Amino acid sequence: MTKQKPAKIKRLFVDIETSPNVALIWESGYDIQVNYDAIIRERTIICIGYKWAGDKNVNILKWNHNQNDYDMLEAFIPILDKADEIVAHNGIDFDLKWIRTRCLKHNISMMPNYTVLDTIKLARSRFKFNSNALDYLSRYLDIGKKIETKYEMWKKILLENDQVELKKMISYCKHDVNLLEEVWNRLNPYVLASTNIAKFANHCPECGSSNVGINKRRITAAGYKKITFRCSDCGKYHTMAESKFMKGKQI
Repeated sequence: MTKQKPAKIKRLFVDIETSPNVALIWESGYDIQVNYDAIIRERTIICIGYKWAGDKNVNILKWNHNQNDYDMLEAFIPILDKADEIVAHNGIDFDLKWIRTRCLKHNISMMPNYTVLDTIKLARSRFKFNSNALDYLSRYLDIGKKIETKYEMWKKILLENDQVELKKMISYCKHDVNLLEEVWNRLNPYVLASTNIAKFANHCPECGSSNVGINKRRITAAGYKKITFRCSDCGKYHTMAESKFMKGKQI
């Protein structure tokens, strides 16, 4: 009988690039407020970069020649829905909110909840970096750095429909997705699992492997015995009741 390979988490890495609002204002300054009535063109999504974990290439969806993001979002939501987990940097407060807001505008159906692994929130809650920016994390972990961009790029794309600058932005977005995946791969062994694909209780929730070893046993204040094990294949730690772990070994 052929041994079945353990299932893999369908993990999607996502990054978006957005346009600014265009507004009519009488003057500029640090303490001047711009009312929403001054907006003559709403901000929108220029492109979405995404890749599945382990895939070589980053895929790009972009707005159409009229700078409308409807077709792009309609194509992307079914992809988003296939993911067990979505990884994005500031994804909870930025990327997913942007996508949801634009879907609402276009009346495109979108699920209310996704499992989002937000690397900026993980960096803030689980570590003590000098900065939680993707560029800093990439440099700190010796992965690389973001491509330098200037605000002029956004101006040319938005106001002049400059296709050369749009190609540069797409390259910038693709690079960010690759950095995101590499940063996540480094953070992953140090954070708790959000999805469990293990067929048995004593298997790794991250990769489904049975190649795990006991790292630590402890007894809680309530008297419950807990066991922490570490996967030898992917390095993920997981904690559960000792009785559940031992029951899994007997199956």
